Amino acid sequence: MREVAIPISDDVIKSLKVGEPVTLTGVMVTGRDTVHKWLVETFIKKTRAPQGDDLQVYEALKPLLAGGVIYHCGPVVSGMEAKPPTGTMEYKFVAAGPTTSIREEPYQADVMKHFNIKGVIGKGGMGPKTLKGCQEVPFVYFHAIGGAASYIAQSVTKVLDVYKLDFGVPEALWVIEVKDFPVVVTMDAHGQSLHAVVEEQSNKVLQELLAKA
Repeated sequence: MREVAIPISDDVIKSLKVGEPVTLTGVMVTGRDTVHKWLVETFIKKTRAPQGDDLQVYEALKPLLAGGVIYHCGPVVSGMEAKPPTGTMEYKFVAAGPTTSIREEPYQADVMKHFNIKGVIGKGGMGPKTLKGCQEVPFVYFHAIGGAASYIAQSVTKVLDVYKLDFGVPEALWVIEVKDFPVVVTMDAHGQSLHAVVEEQSNKVLQELLAKA
C-alpha cells in the first residue's frame, strides 16, 4: 500500500493510478453539501455576499486546502456537550465514514480548481465534470470504505480546528490530522474512472438480461 503525505504535489497526483491502494497522512478538511454550496456561491460564483465570519474562514481555509484533501464526511464527534477551554481542542471523532459524493458533482471541480486541492475522499465516485477536473487541476478521487466509520475514525489522530459549526456538526468544516488513512484511487488525473467502468459493465449486463426476458 502506497503512503502519501498531505500536502500532495502535482507529480505525486499524476503518478497515482486507478485501483491503487493508498494511505494518507497529514491534515485534511471535511466538507459536504452545505460547505460546497457555500464556497461556490460566496467565493467562486459570488452570487451571495460574504456574511459573518465568512471572509475569516475563507482566509483560514486557503492554506489548509492548497495541495490538500477535502473529505466528504459528516462525522460523529464527542466533546460537543462542553465548549473546549481556550487554546485547546477536546473534540474527538467517534465515527468518520464517507458520505455519498455524487451530491457534490455540480460543485466539486470548481472548488478543487479554486483552492488547488489535490484530493477528494468519499464513496460511490463522481461524474464527468469532476473527472474532467481531475485532469485539469490535477487531482484524484479517493474512495473510502463505506460502513467502516468507527474503523476510519481510528485514523484521525487529532481534531485541530472546526469552522462553520453553525452549519451543524455533520456539515461543518472539521480540520483533522490523520495517519495512515486507508483509501483507493478510483478516479485519476489521466481520465480513468473505475466508477464509470462499473456503470458501463452493469448497464451491459442489464441490457443482456432484459433481452432474455
